[in-house]
Amino acid sequence: MISYYDPKQHPEDKDLGTPAIRGAVAQVTLEIDGCQVTVDEGTSVMRAAALNNINIPKLCASDNLEAFGSCRLCAVEIEGMKGMPASCTTPVREGMQVTTQNKKIAKLRRNIMELYISDHPLDCLTCPSNGDCELQDMAGAVGLRDVRYGFSGENHLDAKGDDSNPYFHFDPSKCIVCSRCVRACEEVQGTFALTLDGRGFDTKVSTGADNDFLSSDCVSCGACVQACPTSTLMEKSVIEQGQPEHSVITTCAYCGVGCSFKAEMKGTEVIRMVPYKGGEANRGHSCVKGRFAFGYANHKDRITSPMIRDSIDQPWREVSWQEAIGFAAGKLQTIQQKYGRDSIGGITSSRCTNEETYLVQKLIRAAFGNNNTDTCARVCHSPTGFGLKATLGESAGTQTFNSVMDADVVMVIGANPTDAHPVFGSLLKKRLRQGAGLIIADPRRIDLGISPHVKLDHHLPLRPGTNVAFINAMAYVVVEEGLEDQAFISKRCEDKNYQQWREFISDQRHSPENTENITGIPAGELRAAARLYARANNAAIYYGLGVTEHSQGSSMVMGIANLALLTGNIGRDGVGVNPLRGQNNVQGSCDMGSFPHELPGYQHVAKDELRTKFEQNWGVDIDPEPGLRIPNMFDAAIDGSFKGLYCQGEDIAQSDPNTQHVQLALSSLECLVVQDIFLNETAKFAHVFLPGASFLEKDGTFTNAERRINRVRQVMPPLSGKADWEVTMALSEALGYPMSYQHPSEIMDEIALLTPTFAHVSYEKLEQLGSIQWPCNEQAPEGTPIMHRESFPIGKATFAVTEYVATEEKANRKFPLLLTTGRILSQYNVGAQTRRTENQHWHDEDVLEIHPDDAQERGISEGDWLGIKSRAGDTVLKAQISDRMQPGVVYTTFHHPESGANVVTTDNSDWATNCPEYKVTAVQVEKVTSPSKWQERNKQFSKVQQAHLQAAKTPLQTS
Repeated sequence: MISYYDPKQHPEDKDLGTPAIRGAVAQVTLEIDGCQVTVDEGTSVMRAAALNNINIPKLCASDNLEAFGSCRLCAVEIEGMKGMPASCTTPVREGMQVTTQNKKIAKLRRNIMELYISDHPLDCLTCPSNGDCELQDMAGAVGLRDVRYGFSGENHLDAKGDDSNPYFHFDPSKCIVCSRCVRACEEVQGTFALTLDGRGFDTKVSTGADNDFLSSDCVSCGACVQACPTSTLMEKSVIEQGQPEHSVITTCAYCGVGCSFKAEMKGTEVIRMVPYKGGEANRGHSCVKGRFAFGYANHKDRITSPMIRDSIDQPWREVSWQEAIGFAAGKLQTIQQKYGRDSIGGITSSRCTNEETYLVQKLIRAAFGNNNTDTCARVCHSPTGFGLKATLGESAGTQTFNSVMDADVVMVIGANPTDAHPVFGSLLKKRLRQGAGLIIADPRRIDLGISPHVKLDHHLPLRPGTNVAFINAMAYVVVEEGLEDQAFISKRCEDKNYQQWREFISDQRHSPENTENITGIPAGELRAAARLYARANNAAIYYGLGVTEHSQGSSMVMGIANLALLTGNIGRDGVGVNPLRGQNNVQGSCDMGSFPHELPGYQHVAKDELRTKFEQNWGVDIDPEPGLRIPNMFDAAIDGSFKGLYCQGEDIAQSDPNTQHVQLALSSLECLVVQDIFLNETAKFAHVFLPGASFLEKDGTFTNAERRINRVRQVMPPLSGKADWEVTMALSEALGYPMSYQHPSEIMDEIALLTPTFAHVSYEKLEQLGSIQWPCNEQAPEGTPIMHRESFPIGKATFAVTEYVATEEKANRKFPLLLTTGRILSQYNVGAQTRRTENQHWHDEDVLEIHPDDAQERGISEGDWLGIKSRAGDTVLKAQISDRMQPGVVYTTFHHPESGANVVTTDNSDWATNCPEYKVTAVQVEKVTSPSKWQERNKQFSKVQQAHLQAAKTPLQTS
C-alpha cells in the first residue's frame, strides 16, 4: 500500500522564512496583528509570524538560509520604528507590536511585485513551474492585477540559457536575482560555485569565469534548484514531463547518511526527488546521487522476470516465480543432501531493508540449518563493530550527525566526507566555516581540506598501513603532556585496565619522534594536532574505510576509542566516535544479525539464553557454532566443501578483493542464487536469478550511520511483481520452513520482540516520530540520539592495548608503490546504479592518480595507459597526474567493473574480522599499450554472459 504525502500531517515541511536560533536562552513575547506570540530571543519577525500561522509574503527568504533582506516583499510596520522594515532581518523584542497587513503595506508590496514582473516573461501557462512558482504565488498573494511598466525598456528577457547540466536547465531570463541559489550554494552546500556578477540592473547569477554549469565547480547537489522561486533553475524531468501530482516520503538508497526525500510522482512514475525538510539526517539537503540519480530504477537493463539455467555456460531461461523458486530450493536441498548441512550459505544485502535482511539471515539459520550468513560489512566496517563493542560496549557510532555543529575541533581519519557522504560533508563544512578546528589524517589530500572558507589546521599525511602507530602517538602526547581528562577517566573508565593501558602507551616507542619514520608524519605536526584535539572543549572524530580496511582495522578502531575516552570526548553533543558507514543500510545489515556469530542485535549465537529465545520464536533449533565468513565461503568453495550460495543485493565479484580468487570461488559453486535488479558481475556466475526490487518499490526501514531508523515507503509497484522480502519468504517455504508475514511492519514487530535495542521500535512509532535512533527501549522509549551520556552498556569503558604491527604488504624493489582505494562523488560503490544514470558525465571510468614525481620517474604523461601489477594480479588504468598524492602512493576508485581495481588488491585482512586490506597494496606501475590479460578475459566472459541473457525466452507471466 502506497502512503501519499499529506502536507497537513507534515508541518515541518513549511518554510518559516528564516532559520531557528541555536542555543537561545530566553524567550520574548510580542504582538503580531493583535495576536500575542512567544518565541526564542533572536528569532526574526517573519519566523515568529510563520510559527503562528501568520504568513508574510517573501521571495528572497527561506528558512535554510540566513536572512538577506533583498526583495523587500516582507515589509511590515512596527510600532515605534520608522518606515517599513523587512521582517526577515528584523529580530523580535519584548513588547514589540507588528502589523503585517494594511493598505499601506499592501500598496508597497504590489509596487515591488510590479517591478519584478516588468522584467519577467509573462508565459505562465507554458512555463514548466506553472502551479509551483513562488513568484506566481506572491503575485496572487499581494493582489497584483496590473503592471504599469511595459517591456519596451531595457530588460533581460533575451538572456541566453544554459543546458549543460544533464539534470537541470538554467534560464536567466526568468531570474529575479533573489540570490537564493547563490546563498544555498554557499550556506547549505558550501561549494561557492555561484556568484552575483555585476551591479544594479546588470546584476546576474553566474557560475564564474564564463563557465557553464557543467564545467564549473557545481557539484549538482540540487540546492540551487530547490531554492529557486521561479523556473530559472528547473529539473529537466519536470520540463519534459510536467508537474508531479502527489508525493511519497521515503529514504535514499545510496550512502549511509540516510537522506529523506519526497518522491514526487505522476501515477507510478517518479518525476523528481526533492529532499525532505523533516528528514533529521539531511534537513532538506541532498547530493547529486540522491537528488537526481534515480533513473536506474526504470533502466532498460532491469531484469524483471526470474531466470534459471543449469550451468553458466548455458543461456538463461525466463520462467515463472514458482518454477524459479522451486528450481533454487531443489538445487540447494540436493547440495545439502550430497555435501552436508554446512555446504550452503547466504549473503545479506546492505542495500536492502532491515526487514529483508532480517529474513535472509533467518532463512539461513532456520531453513538452511546453519550460521553461514555474512554481509558486505565484512569488507568495510566489521572492525567498527568489533572495536567499539570491545571498548565502549556497543557496535555503532555514538552521535547524531547534527552533533557536529557543537564540535570545536573535528578530526577526520581515513574518510572523504564530501565525496562519500556529501550531505554530512556539507554540514561539516558549515561548522568549519563557523570556526571549528580541522585535523585530517589521510595519505591523500581530500577536498574537505581545500574547501572555500575552511581552515585546515593540520593535514597528517600518514603512510598507508601505519594508522595504529599514528593513533598511539596521538595518545602518547596526550598522556605525556598531561592533557587527559582525569575526572572522566576516574568516573567512567575501568581503573585497573586504564593503568595497564597507560603503562603501555607511555613507552617511548610510541612518541611522535620515534614513530615519525613509520608514519611519515613530522613529529612537531603530530604533537600540535594532538594538543589541538585534546585541549578542545568538544572534539569529535569521524572516520571511514581508511581506518577499517587494514590488517589492523580493529586495532585502529579501538585506538580511536582510546583517544576519545582519554580526553573525555564521549557522551555529549559535539564529541564522539563516528564511523561514516558506506552503503545505505550497512549499519542495519549488522544490526539484523547478518554476521555468522551474532543473532540480531549483536547477540552471540553461542550463548544459550540468547539463542533460546530465537529458537522458541522461530520454532527451530539454531546451531550454536558460528558459521563461515565471506572469505571462508570462498576458500571452502574452491576446496570443494561449500557448494551453494544465496546472494541478495551484493556484487561480491566486483566489490570483494582479489577478484580472480572470488571468480574462481563463484565458478566452483553448483548453485549460485542471485537476487538483484541487474545482471551484475556476480550474477554472471549465477544459476538462478531472482529479480529484486529497487528502493522505490519496497516498504521497510533503513538504519543510517547515526543509528537512525528511517522509513522506506513504496512509491511504485515492484516491476517483477514481488518485493524482496516476499521472494525470501517464498524460497523459505519451498525449503520447508514457512514464514507468515503480511507486511514488513510485522517483521519489524518480530525484530522488536527479539532485539533489546529495537524493543520499542514499530511502524506506528516511526510514523509519529519520523525516525528513531536505537537503542529504543524501556530506558529510551523514543530513541537515543547521543549514546553513553551517563554510562556504557558494559558498565565502565575499557582501554584496549593496540600494539602496532606492520602490515605484511610492504613496498619493495619489485612493487615500490602503495596503492590505496576510495570513492568519488558522482558514483556509488560498484556503480551498478549510478553508471545507469547521467552521473556518467562526471566519472565514466576509473583512473589511477599518481604523484608528479612518480610519474616523471616512469616517463608517464596525463592519460597514458598504465599497467598496475601486484602479487595478486594486474590491470590497466589511465593515468591522472595529481599532487593530491604523496610520492610513493597511488590511488584509484572501483566504480567500473572493467577497470578491475580489485584484481590487484590482495586477500590480506584484519586480524580480528577478516575485513580486507584494500587500503594497502604494493604495486608496480608502468606504461603499457593494451589491456591486461584479465581485462581481455573478463571482457570476453561478459560478452558471452550478455549473449546468454539476450537468448532468454519471452518472459512468462509472474505468479
